[in-house]
Amino acid sequence: MTFNNNSLRFSVAPMMDWTDRHCRAFHRTLSRQARLYTEMVTAPAILHGDRARLLGFSPDEHPVAVQLGGSDPAELAQAARICADYGYDEINLNVGCPSDRVQGGNFGACLMREPDLVADCVAAMKAVVAIPVTVKCRIGVDDQDPEEALDRLANAVVAAGTDGLIVHARKAWLKGLSPRENRDIPPLDYDRVRRLKARLPHVPVALNGGIASLAQGIEEARGLDGMMLGRAAYQDPELLLGVDPLLFGTPAPHADSFAAVEAFEPYVAHHLEAGGRLSDITRHMLGLFTGRKGARIFRRHLSTEAIRPGAGLDVLRAAVDEVRRRQPVAA
Repeated sequence: MTFNNNSLRFSVAPMMDWTDRHCRAFHRTLSRQARLYTEMVTAPAILHGDRARLLGFSPDEHPVAVQLGGSDPAELAQAARICADYGYDEINLNVGCPSDRVQGGNFGACLMREPDLVADCVAAMKAVVAIPVTVKCRIGVDDQDPEEALDRLANAVVAAGTDGLIVHARKAWLKGLSPRENRDIPPLDYDRVRRLKARLPHVPVALNGGIASLAQGIEEARGLDGMMLGRAAYQDPELLLGVDPLLFGTPAPHADSFAAVEAFEPYVAHHLEAGGRLSDITRHMLGLFTGRKGARIFRRHLSTEAIRPGAGLDVLRAAVDEVRRRQPVAA
């Protein structure tokens, strides 16, 4: 499978409890080109758990990558092979999550201290799959020097054959800061990521961390191969309608968010017919009309009505209508 510097041009970050299959299906309605990522899934969970629940996705989600957590090369290789068989377009190894639970399993950001082990994990996965294997990392952890720490990790995984690096341009503090605080408090250092790319011009490198808009991402990612947005894309998903025209030179899938929701209705209906709850999906849509008149009513209506037993498409349509009728009439 081909993987080049354009493959990381724009992606939506893997986010625990957020980027499930319903979220990805909704985001795909807003952008045909954005690369979507699963929530992090641990290698042991894939080997011993409910694979259909953990890994199942719709063909409409492509291009879609799975993010793996783990530090045992043999386990990761087995898990990667299973993921490739499921049809994912990319395997991404998590070397950035700072949570206590992840540290207890010896994966995530704590692996910044063990670049040779990360390289062994990458090499093991590369040996058994034909799809790209990438690494998402921080610029360092705790008292590490970001210049040395990031270079050591990058050198090791590039030598092991990684197909790209996605760098969250902050340190992670493994003790003293919560995962939420680790997303905001350590200072951003986009220049550090640009220096890495200048040193490794042949390696695809994408920027992650603190990017609040497409305009900011385009500016900060100059000289890099792309950007990854997390909370901004989730909390204001309407910005995804700008991804295809601004970054890929192709039309947006729909004229506006109203048209996108209408196009998404068959997916919602299918989920309801299969016995699912409306709130399984609409919880990912609450930020859709951020900044518009009626956005607060939209969020409140879905938050209170979509959780009710038997809630159907009429609830979603009513919430959208609250926004639609408050929009200014074109002259």
